[in-house]
Amino acid sequence: MTELSNKVMIIMGASSGIGEATAKLLASKGVKLVLAARREERIKTLADSLGDQVFYQKADVTDRQQVQKVIDLTIEKFGRIDVMYNNAGIMPQGNLAKLEYASWQKMLDINIMGVLNGIGAVLPIMQKQQSGLIISTDSVAGHVVYPGSAVYNGTKYAVRAIMEGLRQEELSNGIRSTIISPGMVSSELFDTVGDATTEMALRETAGKAGFSLASADVAQAVLYAIEQPEHVIISEVLLRPAKQSI
Repeated sequence: MTELSNKVMIIMGASSGIGEATAKLLASKGVKLVLAARREERIKTLADSLGDQVFYQKADVTDRQQVQKVIDLTIEKFGRIDVMYNNAGIMPQGNLAKLEYASWQKMLDINIMGVLNGIGAVLPIMQKQQSGLIISTDSVAGHVVYPGSAVYNGTKYAVRAIMEGLRQEELSNGIRSTIISPGMVSSELFDTVGDATTEMALRETAGKAGFSLASADVAQAVLYAIEQPEHVIISEVLLRPAKQSI
């Protein structure tokens, strides 16, 4: 396994849920971190609680200039970037016939362009280093399609394609790519569903034993990918709650 205390990692979407759990786990392993999210007070509190090798930068993943500031801060503090984790995302639900154009656009901007903005900002540095690992949070929804979620499914299928393309294009530069595809996770992602009835149903299901993952479960999958030596690529980790049917 790789020595983690020498690793420098950026976590986008770090203020809650999977990002927060990953920050806590990786900080406990000695990883040097830069945390980014829109909610500055949340990431400041989190970073301050994790020690003097953890920094933060307010950033909206849909804004390339703000994402670039995260990269710049990381280089300023640590001089390199070993891992970029694109974790920000939203999950609005609803049938296509509802014609929720604004919701669709927001999903495209955050779930797809947010990932691309992270890749684009860090790629020149990793190419120069001739090493690096880029991780993106995908979903079981990027592997199966179900009613009421077509656009969300589409964004997650897109992330799969982008990350596989990244792997193929950059393998000669020593840059690896990983997607983490969890099933239902009990987190603040439920707040982005946008439909009260659907949100309530999801929360009720998640409250049943065996029907949802904890954010810390997904953080362990991220850790597994990062721990591998540089000649190993964990292309994908697909994890579900034990009782999830799809």
